[in-house]
Amino acid sequence: MISAQAWADAQELWDFQQMGHEPRPCSVAVGLGSHDLGVADTTADLYQRGMFPLVVFTGATSRTTQERMPRGEAEHYRERAVELGVPAGAILVEPHARNTGDNIRFSRALLEERRVPVSSVLLVSKPYEERRSYATARKLWPDVEWVCASTPVTLPEYVDSIGDVRLVLDMMVGAQQRLMIYPRQGFMIEQEIPDGIRAAFERLCDCGFTSRLVPETADQA
Repeated sequence: MISAQAWADAQELWDFQQMGHEPRPCSVAVGLGSHDLGVADTTADLYQRGMFPLVVFTGATSRTTQERMPRGEAEHYRERAVELGVPAGAILVEPHARNTGDNIRFSRALLEERRVPVSSVLLVSKPYEERRSYATARKLWPDVEWVCASTPVTLPEYVDSIGDVRLVLDMMVGAQQRLMIYPRQGFMIEQEIPDGIRAAFERLCDCGFTSRLVPETADQA
């Protein structure tokens, strides 16, 4: 059972991760690989709305996806987007990234290799990782404009769609920890973390939602 306080704390982290950007036309989109095929669904919807002419799906596999996405996150995203009507020729696949930093670096390298001019990027992620993704992208590719997007869904709706509340809360706590420790390791831009968010994070850690935490001296993951 998840206590009322834990749900309230999770909602605090969820709301903080939302950047509140309004999707607008960009040079390209980058869809960040994960266990959540909803990222591909949202990317396909944004393509159909004319928000970009080209998307890079980026991601290898992780411990969360190696069984459900054996061909790699980016490839499964590509297949899903094509099913939803995105032309195969409008999709590039970056199959090697294993963390958010890799997602940005490798996508940038792929676009530069293809000589795609980029002045703005629509960055599509899971809803609870918008801010983490934005902070990483701003650090690693600072000379383009970043617009964040994710599936417009509430936390309870998202948990129902994934079907694993502990996984979602563990991942949210891990994303929040990275926002706090990665800037000083050079992986992200620095952002102000309100005291209430820090307190919510600590309470969720005390409740045991810690499987996605990393040592504070660890490499990026």
